[in-house]
Amino acid sequence: MKTRAVAHGAATIVNAIATGKGAAFGISLKTTASVELDGSGKFSGKIIGSPKEDTKLMEFCAKKVMERLKLGYGASIETVSDIPIASGLKSSSTAANAVVLATYAAARKEEKVKKLDDKDLLDIAIDAAYAAKVTITGAFDDAAASYYGGFVVTDNAERKILKKGLMDPSLDVVIFVPGEKAYTSKVDVAKTRLLSDEVLLAWKEALSGNIYAAMKMNGLLYSASLGYDPKVAVAALGAGALSCGLSGKGPSVVALTKDVQSIVSAWKGFSGKIIRTRVNNEKAEVFV
Repeated sequence: MKTRAVAHGAATIVNAIATGKGAAFGISLKTTASVELDGSGKFSGKIIGSPKEDTKLMEFCAKKVMERLKLGYGASIETVSDIPIASGLKSSSTAANAVVLATYAAARKEEKVKKLDDKDLLDIAIDAAYAAKVTITGAFDDAAASYYGGFVVTDNAERKILKKGLMDPSLDVVIFVPGEKAYTSKVDVAKTRLLSDEVLLAWKEALSGNIYAAMKMNGLLYSASLGYDPKVAVAALGAGALSCGLSGKGPSVVALTKDVQSIVSAWKGFSGKIIRTRVNNEKAEVFV
């Protein structure tokens, strides 16, 4: 019998690549993972709708849950998602959370296993991301925002949440997704660190509760260091967005607004896809 879990995506407030300190908030796009345990001791993954994408992250997630629980099961894993891959919208962190949660729930159906808390499950997901080489900082900020919902401000190196809270539930999220993808393994980390002092200032703004200002500052700084044109974000701000900026290592740009149509109209002159969603304050969960 398959066990399923769902985790929601996230968007960047402050990217942690330059400083090891980050902030992110939950969005309502989601990934659902289905896990079926077997006696093979082997792990196989399938991403529905994206058959050419690498599945090693999901396989590492299930394997590390088994290792943590000292069990010998293998697993067949499937994920389905409405989060664009390699677009800066935390598709990897979200998938890892969903797979780890589903695998743990499946194991609990089969055996009397050691109790794992939320922090344990997050640690497993991050360890799997490192093993799969899909993260530079461990993406603790992204993983925590995806797992818990709301917003988090974090020290990624210490894997600590320093501030958290709920997002305004009335806010819409409008996302501009250009045609290209941007894989984390290809990011020029040295370039991002040229503006690390300024990024740290943005992070301190987030820690003080000024997440909209922090998100704008971060977006401009990382656009400059990674070579993205900030015109998309500036157009959204000109159309009344409460905040807007580059998400993750790009290329997606995320706007927070109460007037979706104004943002969509401002982006009509740019070449890319527009996704409309909302903020998410809900925790990742297992369901049947």
